[in-house]
Amino acid sequence: MTQALSTLADRVAGTIIRPGDPQYEEARRVYNGMVDARPAAVVRCTTEEDVVAVVRHAAEQQMDLAVRGGGHSVPGFGTADGAIVADLSPMQSVEVDDAQRTASAGGGTTWGRFNDVTAAHGLATPGGIISTTGIAGLTLGGGIGYLNRAHGLSCDNLLSARVVTADGNKLTASEDEYPELFWALRGGGGNFGVVTDFTYRLHPIGDVLVGLMFFELTDGPAVFRFFDDLLDEAPREYGGYPAMHLAPPLPFIPEDRVGQPFAVVVSSWTGDLDEGQRFFDRFRQVAPPAAEMVAPMPYPALNALFDPLLPPGLQHYWKNAFVTQLTDDAIAAHMELAARMPAITCAMHMYTLDGAVREVPADATAFGHRDARYVANIAGMWPDPAENEHNTAWVRDYYAAIAPHSQNSGYVNFASPDDQQKAPDNYGANHQRLTEVKRRYDPENLFHLNQNIEPSPVPPPRESPT
Repeated sequence: MTQALSTLADRVAGTIIRPGDPQYEEARRVYNGMVDARPAAVVRCTTEEDVVAVVRHAAEQQMDLAVRGGGHSVPGFGTADGAIVADLSPMQSVEVDDAQRTASAGGGTTWGRFNDVTAAHGLATPGGIISTTGIAGLTLGGGIGYLNRAHGLSCDNLLSARVVTADGNKLTASEDEYPELFWALRGGGGNFGVVTDFTYRLHPIGDVLVGLMFFELTDGPAVFRFFDDLLDEAPREYGGYPAMHLAPPLPFIPEDRVGQPFAVVVSSWTGDLDEGQRFFDRFRQVAPPAAEMVAPMPYPALNALFDPLLPPGLQHYWKNAFVTQLTDDAIAAHMELAARMPAITCAMHMYTLDGAVREVPADATAFGHRDARYVANIAGMWPDPAENEHNTAWVRDYYAAIAPHSQNSGYVNFASPDDQQKAPDNYGANHQRLTEVKRRYDPENLFHLNQNIEPSPVPPPRESPT
């Protein structure tokens, strides 16, 4: 092992960090503090050739290969005991083409970095909810965030991807080159290779009107029902979602209400700000908010809004489900379980999957659940490991309460380590086709530290570039 790593060190420009090195304890950590793995080595890749070398090394040495972009994977797929980690965090270049309205970004780029660069050009593409999330994992799993209703998922805006495949080859996948691989990358997770560069379509986005409205639990059912009814007619400029939170210690929250449970509407509006104010006012007509904050801000600030509440190192355990219809019984379950929310950093967000997301044909990308109306994510997050058993039980109880009112599937980017058996359901109707692409590009399942797609037993023909 030591000799092999020494050979690898001669092949890469980046740093190799091993157990015993001064940087090792920091390098082995990922966003989820519940994950405490000790990899054999972390390679800080600085170039595509570094990635090729790590992929080939893992295959030759028959080592587990963990691929880390932003490191936000809830199951901790960016690390593993005894694995070699391809850490792409040094690869964060972002280049904007104003004429084409596109941006290319390295595979280790975070949404905060990407948004800051593109916002300087008055442009953006659909990203996530937390700015420290990596573009890679979020895009490969689909990509849910504030701009979906207007512009689709992150993967819908992916124009091309530079990929290192399991055999160490470097390919550029797009609609015109290796189209079947490109199809699989848009929703199939990290099953098919390491994406070292992403090129996205951009959209003009200026200041965004942002609203956080906290409603009493007694008003929660009416607010959730109103939101659901309003969704069908809401303009595409609206990017909000209903949620459940314990009130955090923010300036607009009355001091005596901090830590109490509320039904929340998180809103964004990318159109005329006055029109957005009038639209937000419709929620106030349903019930008076107990607390609220409404203000315009740059899109990167919206994407970073929850960052201060969610620093690296919290314990994370999540469950989620796609929801076709928001029933009254489901709403009642949300109110009941949210009243027992154990920590101020926990949340339930019910992200919408309508608008531009629905306009993409179900088989156009590997993201397999465009028939869903929402994805309800129960995000258990807390600082103290001593509370893991109790708080994990709350997440499971919450999921059990909403499961009868949901699809038997969830969003792969929100899955927990114990959801692996649900991978076929989570990939939906596209799963069989994904197994065939997997067989073509990764027949030995080198890329298995993910919501894994096992290779089809029947080898498909090799795909030509076009």
